[in-house]
Amino acid sequence: NLIRTGESRLTVLRCLTFATGLVECLCFAGAVFGWASLVFILKTDGYFSSLCVNTTTVNTTQVLDCSGQDEQLSLVFTIASFMNNFLTLPNGFLFDRFGTTVARFLYTLGTLMVAFSTAALSNLLFPALSFLAVGGILFLMTNMQVGNLFGSHRSTIITLYNGAFDSSSALFLVIKLLHEAGISLRSSFLFLSACSFIHLLRTFFLLPRVHIPYTLPDHYTYGVTCGKSNSLSSEQTTAKANTQMTEETPFTKELVKQEKSFRECVMSRFFVWHLLWLSVMQLRHYLFIGTLNPMLQRLTAGEPSLVSQYTNAFAITQLCGVLCAPWNGLIMDRHKGKPRAAGESEQEADLRASGLSLFLTALQCLLFSVCASTPYLPLQYLTFILQVLNRSFLYGGNAAFISVAFPSCHFGKLYGLVMALSAVFSLLQYACFAVVNGPLDGDPLYVNIALTLLSLLAFIHPLSVFLHCRSLASQRAINASSLSRSNENHT
Repeated sequence: NLIRTGESRLTVLRCLTFATGLVECLCFAGAVFGWASLVFILKTDGYFSSLCVNTTTVNTTQVLDCSGQDEQLSLVFTIASFMNNFLTLPNGFLFDRFGTTVARFLYTLGTLMVAFSTAALSNLLFPALSFLAVGGILFLMTNMQVGNLFGSHRSTIITLYNGAFDSSSALFLVIKLLHEAGISLRSSFLFLSACSFIHLLRTFFLLPRVHIPYTLPDHYTYGVTCGKSNSLSSEQTTAKANTQMTEETPFTKELVKQEKSFRECVMSRFFVWHLLWLSVMQLRHYLFIGTLNPMLQRLTAGEPSLVSQYTNAFAITQLCGVLCAPWNGLIMDRHKGKPRAAGESEQEADLRASGLSLFLTALQCLLFSVCASTPYLPLQYLTFILQVLNRSFLYGGNAAFISVAFPSCHFGKLYGLVMALSAVFSLLQYACFAVVNGPLDGDPLYVNIALTLLSLLAFIHPLSVFLHCRSLASQRAINASSLSRSNENHT
């Protein structure tokens, strides 16, 4: 009875961890990407308004030129969004080295900085938004390990959290609507800072101090209850102690030696092709978002109502990321609970299942890129749908593949490295912008065609995984045949 009670408590604890993690990612983690809503509030409240100057037009009319203010606010977001990706690498080392608790305090600092910033202290926005971006990605990183608690649904949960991260940009839209209703920016961010107390409680009660291991040991527990023994008989306690591995139990030296080193993981062809897979598709998305407004201006002949209509449609579709992302996880977890081929390890089965996910993500990107490159206005509704579907598959699949292809002890570092390197690759978008606005006179057609062809490189990764899995299957068949002949000879 005591054992069943303990297992029931563990089930409740894990479900609470999952549910609260989903709320955390959906309501807070990716808020910085709702910048378009926040910037209206900042301009209304006079942030960087000292950069606005009076100018005289050709007909001697006095106008207020706020281009300097726009440039400074744009720089705030540019730095924050770059930090979001590039600093994922040191954040990964921080997470792998010091664990969950230490990695979750930056977000609170960011909300407090925004709350106490004013028009006179506009420069506080630079560190504040960067802390929000970096703290948000740390929320995501520390929550993705929750998938380890639900082995057969691990990839589904990882992709669901990534989809929730994408959809959390709606937070700043809510703050904008509240601001229009008379609630100040300071009040909203003080409320977010107060919510950080809930984050802290969750950190100590519903998350491990260090990491959640994979594969999960029997009777694994975490939080403040970790290390406390249940009221079992001495025989039960001894048996449990012999089989249980909690987060405080160190790995044996033999087990550590079996794991690949971080360097071996980085130098593997899986990592190289995965980096290429992520980078080319991420660049395609960044360029699409960056040129969306000029594209709509051109396709609508500058009709404001149509531009607004299509812009709103694009913004609404972004909220569907949390609904699209789990589909990818279900694809990756479709083999769980089914018998594996003779001699096939769990990691091999996970890799085999991930091949279809990688292929579908690359195919979605190709279709999205073709639609985005076609200068036909009604087709852009389909483009928006394919964009949010592909984006949710891309980032959820990125994290899920790293979790199944490499040792869990290197997850934070590898996830951070691939995001940082892809961020550097994404700087090519500025070269693309320069070409579009220069020699091409604002028409991105030829750049879009070039990126569509570039996106074909993403198919190398699923092909590599397929060939690897087929090679392993062939080797198992050869070994089984050799063993069979050996047994016949002995007979």
